[in-house]
Amino acid sequence: MSLVDVKDLTVEFGSLRAVDGLSFRLERGAALALVGESGSGKSTVASALLGLHRGTGARVGGSVHVAGVDVEAVSDEELRRLRGAKAAMVFQDPLSALDPYYAIGDQIAEVYRVHTRASRRAARARAVEVLDRVGIPDAVRRSRSRPHEFSGGMRQRALIAMALACEPDLLIADEPTTALDVTVQAQILDLLHRLREETGTGLLLVTHDVGVAAESVDEVLVMRHGRVVEHGPVSAVLRSPSHTYTRELLGAVPRVDAPRTGSTATDEVVLEATGLRREFGRGKRAFPAVDGVSLTIRRGETLGVVGESGSGKTTLGRMLVGLLEPTAGTIRYEGQPHTGVNPAVQMVFQDPVSSLNPRRSVGESIADPLRARGEKDEARIRGRVTELLERVGLEGAHYDRYPHEFSGGQRQRVGIARALAADPRVIVCDEPVSALDVTTQAQVVALLAELQRELGLALVFVAHDLAVVRQVSDRVVVMRKGRVVEEGPADEVYDSPRDPYTKQLLAAVPALDPEVAARRRAARRELAAA
Repeated sequence: MSLVDVKDLTVEFGSLRAVDGLSFRLERGAALALVGESGSGKSTVASALLGLHRGTGARVGGSVHVAGVDVEAVSDEELRRLRGAKAAMVFQDPLSALDPYYAIGDQIAEVYRVHTRASRRAARARAVEVLDRVGIPDAVRRSRSRPHEFSGGMRQRALIAMALACEPDLLIADEPTTALDVTVQAQILDLLHRLREETGTGLLLVTHDVGVAAESVDEVLVMRHGRVVEHGPVSAVLRSPSHTYTRELLGAVPRVDAPRTGSTATDEVVLEATGLRREFGRGKRAFPAVDGVSLTIRRGETLGVVGESGSGKTTLGRMLVGLLEPTAGTIRYEGQPHTGVNPAVQMVFQDPVSSLNPRRSVGESIADPLRARGEKDEARIRGRVTELLERVGLEGAHYDRYPHEFSGGQRQRVGIARALAADPRVIVCDEPVSALDVTTQAQVVALLAELQRELGLALVFVAHDLAVVRQVSDRVVVMRKGRVVEEGPADEVYDSPRDPYTKQLLAAVPALDPEVAARRRAARRELAAA
């Protein structure tokens, strides 16, 4: 009997058919990736395996069997026993999946007690055991920490530990590495692979990142508009895709070994930072998030800034824009010292949902920079905003729509339009594509490149995705713990890295070739054991 057996699954929300006639099997100990863009139905399928659509108003058809349980036919009580005990899910956002008020260990212990009726002491010991198993250092002490005291990667490890507490037969991981930097992503993927080897747990991985699939699974199932377009061994699908859509997905994946072609850079320096330092905290608790960073940005060029979470990338970007005041150092715009917000230096934020006011139309948000510089003619304001919306690939009629009515890629286009409204010469892009699927990511990157060519913009592209940074950058700055450890032309930094940290970052980038991925995983394991 297969661990998972799905036949002709359909899931409908009102008039929308999110999943349309999907069938697949997953054997015990095997790993399958559901791959596709946002809206393809991947997460809807994952939720159906645990019966999470029950009671939501969704209409579910077909059959779903997990670990011998008919998910649609069993009682609510039997379904609760399935979840956690036989099949468990690791969600994309650990902050929303973990209770902020309770210690991590207490939350894991509670899951264990619900399914096993174990004593509090035994459940507590089990929580510490699984935290240690997933690589949380000093698990006894850290089990008493709350979610906000963990880094993003450690929170994801904690979620995996919670899922493993009852030794389930199936682990469902829904975009488990989307918001993580490359080294932490590699650690999480290595962890999932090791746990499969040690426990024989089956893995269903939901991801929009084809590289993540190559690192992690035996088979790939490619979805589009709720349907299967391709299904087969991961090596065969990635090396010789048969469907046009699969080839398009692979073609949109940025490659760390593909140098950028063409440049509009000039020798004119538009923005210069010298000795920038920014401290947070006071007295003995003060620490430098950015420590002595100097750089120049030229008209028409893209400067990539890469590093892990906590390296100081975002703090640096916010100082360049004027949203943060440096503790020390100077910023010069067109040769003149500048402090405070500079309209000529704008920012595109990582999360357009939180950077756009949900109660105002996107047109009004884009109009803010126009009004800030004194424009009062409403007809001219609306006309200019309409031009900007159309310029970034949206429609002028979208002026009166609200942020929730747009997709993630469309909201990012709105953020770019708002930055352009101030007629900037420099745009600082802070992780502008980190939450987008590969095709949408490619569209936003292409839009930025087009705007740069036409307007002569200088771009500072802050990101943890090294492949995207190479695709867009003329020069690259590598940051670690607030300092620049390497800087130079993009091709030199990527092809001949000098600093060990840069080499470590590049070695963690997912490979699209499963054999290369396996060799890298083995090398990382040997390095960790040394």
